[in-house]
Amino acid sequence: MNLHAVRAIYLFEMARSFRTLVQSIVSPVVSTSLYFVVFGSAIGSRIPEVGGVSYGAFIVPGLVMLALLTQSISNASFGIYFPKFTGTIYELLSAPVSTLEIVIAYVGAAATKSILLGLIILATAALFVPLQIQHPGFMLLFLLLTSLTFSLLGFIIGIWADGFEKLQFIPTLIITPLTFLGGTFYSIDMLPAFWQKVSLFNPVVYLVSGFRWSFYGVSDVGVALSLGMTLLFMALCLGGVVWIFRTGYRLKS
Repeated sequence: MNLHAVRAIYLFEMARSFRTLVQSIVSPVVSTSLYFVVFGSAIGSRIPEVGGVSYGAFIVPGLVMLALLTQSISNASFGIYFPKFTGTIYELLSAPVSTLEIVIAYVGAAATKSILLGLIILATAALFVPLQIQHPGFMLLFLLLTSLTFSLLGFIIGIWADGFEKLQFIPTLIITPLTFLGGTFYSIDMLPAFWQKVSLFNPVVYLVSGFRWSFYGVSDVGVALSLGMTLLFMALCLGGVVWIFRTGYRLKS
């Protein structure tokens, strides 16, 4: 493996984030803090505990997931789309760098930025609500798997997009609504029986549920099922990336 190439691409992507620190880190943290203020303090004071957890603390895992999903997709999609936009993608494809090395560098950088952002948001949340992490190992595992999975999805979106507006199409119109309807601000047990069953078709439910279990030991679905669904989605995204490079989809034209 060409570790020098992987390191060069990885460091370039990480440096790009530090050059746009306000957009990459400060803006998501401020936005999430507003959720804590509005939902955790204003609305949370009027809502009883959910599953034995105060409402302000209950929504923390969901809000972290919301930021993690959107930022993972955004970081990875823009990272690979920009070389396409400027034409430097052809230099990358003709360089002695394998497909695996390209994916590791871009997806690794996007996942690293998302994980750092998630940890910063967790530290910020501790300023607003009392936090407890009963299963820190599982918390880090879900954090890592989710970041990698949606960075892979973002990589696919970046290849698919042929304009800047398409970079935001799937995150804005699909991922964000699914996250809001995936138990970010509530437990699906609070829904009528019919809508509980409908919610189980939302893949984000399993991500939020498993991540919340790692904090408080409460979940809407079994943690094994949550982990399995996360791994399945990762495998599907990885398969999509492999197909793109084998066929040259949106890369050779």
